[in-house]
Amino acid sequence: MTTPVGPYTSVVRAGDLLFVSGQIGIVDGSLAEGGFGAQAAQALANLRTQLEANGATLDQVVKTTVFLTDMGNFAAMNEIYCEAFGDHRPARSCVAVAALPIGAIFEVEAVVNVG
Repeated sequence: MTTPVGPYTSVVRAGDLLFVSGQIGIVDGSLAEGGFGAQAAQALANLRTQLEANGATLDQVVKTTVFLTDMGNFAAMNEIYCEAFGDHRPARSCVAVAALPIGAIFEVEAVVNVG
């Protein structure tokens, strides 16, 4: 699992819900090399790792929020996101932001129903 880059908890359980803090494309302490696709894929892999460590799967995700530093990556994000989630389609918001932690260009957070 990745260590948070700030003073927060990566996953919090509240009843039957898991709230997973934003995951960026960090691996071995650095951002994944290879641009947007590599960072997005790694961030989603990090999300999967956080879920599995808490006894959950991507199929239990009910809501995600995706943060992009460039909405020009929206179509590429959709492709990578669909690869990660398969046929499962949780509710999703996608917003453009000015910047993300440590220079990331993609971040995803999730709400998961484990009940």
